[in-house]
Amino acid sequence: MSSSDKSSPVKAVLFDLDGTLLDTAPDLGAALNAVCEQYERPAVTAEVFTPVASHGSRGLLKLAFDDNYTHMETELRHAFLSAYKNNIATHTQPYPGVLELLAVLQRESIKVAIVTNKPERLTHLLLPHFPEFEAIEVVVSGDTLSVAKPSPEPLFYAAEKLGVEPTDCLYVGDAERDIEAGRNAGMVTVLAEYGYISNEDQPQRWQADYHIESPLALLELLAINNS
Repeated sequence: MSSSDKSSPVKAVLFDLDGTLLDTAPDLGAALNAVCEQYERPAVTAEVFTPVASHGSRGLLKLAFDDNYTHMETELRHAFLSAYKNNIATHTQPYPGVLELLAVLQRESIKVAIVTNKPERLTHLLLPHFPEFEAIEVVVSGDTLSVAKPSPEPLFYAAEKLGVEPTDCLYVGDAERDIEAGRNAGMVTVLAEYGYISNEDQPQRWQADYHIESPLALLELLAINNS
């Protein structure tokens, strides 16, 4: 980023979790299909459920149960969360380059936080499976505050915990609510194009400041030499 950018110098990078740092879709999809089997519904293919993974249990269950979801919501979500908790990190992996990216940011003394809409109990259950994330001290989940993204409040909260101004932060996410939250917080926004974006989404309308096709592309954006 040039010195004329409003984010320069970047003191902190805030990340979404699902679809940005971790590819959680395989385990979310497995939980969905466990519920489908329980209710004798056809399984949903990875091609169909992966782009919807950022929308959580609600979005995924609507794929399989459609109009029946509304009046079955409580029992379906309970079944989904039960299945997901039991296999939360069976197939989940960091996206290629994420661990290297985090190591470089730490080396460069750029602070890092996670701001996700994933419920706190699931976030805290998932992250210990990835020891490389232990250095990330600030984690804000979907129910840490009374509001979640697209509200900017979770981003403000994370910045405060990091001890930096929101305008000195960059927010990276793969969903429209991520970009909206970042913009409303006055942060520079980066769309993770490698994440969960469906054919129905219109990311060109989300007005992200930057787009990256891989995690390590963020280093180029920050003008950090990764040698």
